[in-house]
Amino acid sequence: MTFYINNMAYTINVDDELEPDIVKFLSLEKHINTQELLLAYVRRTQEFHNFKKEIEEISNKLPNL
Repeated sequence: MTFYINNMAYTINVDDELEPDIVKFLSLEKHINTQELLLAYVRRTQEFHNFKKEIEEISNKLPNL
């Protein structure tokens, strides 16, 4: 995968399964700036936080062994 950030190319190797999650908030087709990169990071972190919260709620409903 190659990202163009602030007019510089950054190529990273990732598993094929991970790619859809990485490009969910970042475009591979256009140049992005640092602000867009930070925004994508914050959106992904928010998504993870919500997922973690849901898992904790489900876990709390399970009986203690």
